[in-house]
Amino acid sequence: MGLQLESIKGRGYRLPQGFELLDDEHIRAGLDQSVREQLKDLHVHQSLESTNKEANQLVQQQTDTASGTVILSEYQTMGRGRRGKNWVSPFAANLYLSMVWDFDQGASALQGLSLAIGVAVSRALKQLKVEGVQLKWPNDIYINNKKLGGILLEMVGDPAGQCTVIIGIGINHCMPEQSGQEIDQAWTDLSTVTRQPVSRNILAALIVNHCFDVLDDYQQKGFASYQDEWQAIDAFKETPAVVSTVNQSTIGTPVGVDEFGALKMKLASGEIKTFIGGELSLRALSADK
Repeated sequence: MGLQLESIKGRGYRLPQGFELLDDEHIRAGLDQSVREQLKDLHVHQSLESTNKEANQLVQQQTDTASGTVILSEYQTMGRGRRGKNWVSPFAANLYLSMVWDFDQGASALQGLSLAIGVAVSRALKQLKVEGVQLKWPNDIYINNKKLGGILLEMVGDPAGQCTVIIGIGINHCMPEQSGQEIDQAWTDLSTVTRQPVSRNILAALIVNHCFDVLDDYQQKGFASYQDEWQAIDAFKETPAVVSTVNQSTIGTPVGVDEFGALKMKLASGEIKTFIGGELSLRALSADK
């Protein structure tokens, strides 16, 4: 399960100091009153294939709405990242969280939602005094040019009308070194970048608080109201980069995002080209981002 143990000479083994399990009551106690009123349910599991899959199954099984449900798990046996990648999910080391939210204007109204959720996560981290938080288009959280976390959105229902969005969030909290070797890019965790220990329960509560705040009015405001805040912490701004699909790559310099959350890239010709999320990959040309 990726759990790192410490050997104590002559006494056996123990869990690492500061080891903290997720606790339903502790998380609920950290929620704002307005969030508690919108919270449908909060589920804390010891092990799941993935929190997004569990949320999807819950949506399919519910006779009424599951909107406002939050699911967390200590461990994921088949954690999923974007573009089908595996999300390394050792037991009780990081945060694996999914939220369910209903929308009634279809997929077109949700462009930029993953970026807005990134803003919500950055607000939660800043509230914990975590410094240097940046966002990488379209759905990664960075610190010091290394990946701290990611966001995965999945939609259920009618793309043109009433639909439900499952918002998956993974944050590296205290990644065991052995598990970290499975990650194929530069990464970091909160235990490395913060001076004071960060409670996973408090982190979970703050992320839910800020995400619910964004989700509550996103359908009316759209991404435009978060555009400036996102661009202020854009990890790739003015950094030569390449945008890739399965069949094609485009080199240029990211110059921010538009009011819908599309990436704006300046090409060598001076042309500004825009890219919408989906199966796109953004990589720096020369840095280890």
